[in-house]
Amino acid sequence: MFEALRNWRRERILKRSALDAAQWRTVLERYPFTRALSAEERARLRDKVVLFLHEKSISGAGGLVVRDEMRLCIAAQACMLVLNLDLECYRGWVEVIVYPDEFVAKYEYLDEDGIAHQVEEPMTGESWLAGPVILSWADAELREGEPAYNVVIHEFAHKLDMLNGDANGCPPLHAGMDRRDWSGAFGSAYEDFRGRVERRDASRIDPYAAENPAEFFAVLSEAFFETPGAVLAEYPGVYRQLAAFYRQDPAGRMGHGTIRAAAQ
Repeated sequence: MFEALRNWRRERILKRSALDAAQWRTVLERYPFTRALSAEERARLRDKVVLFLHEKSISGAGGLVVRDEMRLCIAAQACMLVLNLDLECYRGWVEVIVYPDEFVAKYEYLDEDGIAHQVEEPMTGESWLAGPVILSWADAELREGEPAYNVVIHEFAHKLDMLNGDANGCPPLHAGMDRRDWSGAFGSAYEDFRGRVERRDASRIDPYAAENPAEFFAVLSEAFFETPGAVLAEYPGVYRQLAAFYRQDPAGRMGHGTIRAAAQ
C-alpha cells in the first residue's frame, strides 16, 4: 500500500516537473560516466534527478549562490550511485550544503586517556549520519582526473554506507549478496592497499583509501564510476562486489573491460 502510494506520488512529480533541456545535455557531457550512458539510462537518470531535486534542498553557504546548473551537476552525480537502485537509499535526511571551496569542520573527540580535544580541519566534503551532505563546489565541479577523484560520489557513498549506522565500509547488502564475500574481497584489498601506500607503490586509486575501511569503500566507489578499469585491474574482487551492490558495470559501459574479468 505504502509503496503504491509512493510510486503514484513520484509519477505525479515527474509529470509536473521539467529540467532545462540545454542544461541537462551540458551536465550529461561533463562526466565520463554520464557520457557513456545509453539513451534508456539517461532517461532513468533524469527521472532520478527530478525526484532528488524535489526531495532534497541544495543550498549555498559561505556566500555561494547555487545556480540551477550547479544543482543539476550535484544531483546527477549523486543519482549515478542509485541509477539502478531505489531513491529511498537516500532516505532520512533532506539537505545538501555547498561551500565555494574548502570549509572548516570543527569537532571534539576523546583520546584513549579520556582527554577531550577540539579539532578544526579543512575539508572538501562531509556526510553526517541522518544529517546533511556538505560539499565544496570547487571540488564538486571537477570533471576528470588521475587518480579518480569525485567528492560528490565519495560523500554519497558514505550516505549509503550509513544506512545501517555509522560508516564502516559495509553498507546494507542486497538479497543474494553474501556478507562473507564482501568482507573477504574488501578486507584483503584494504590491507593490500595500505601496504602499497606505505611502500609508495604506483596506483590509479587515491591513497586516501588507506585511511580506514569506510574511506576505502567511498574512494573505491569514486574509482568504480570515474576510472572503473583501474578497480577492475587492481582489485577485481572488489569490482565484482561493487558491481553487484550498485547493479552497474561501468567498466563495460565505458569500454575498459568486462565484468567477467572481475569474476576470474
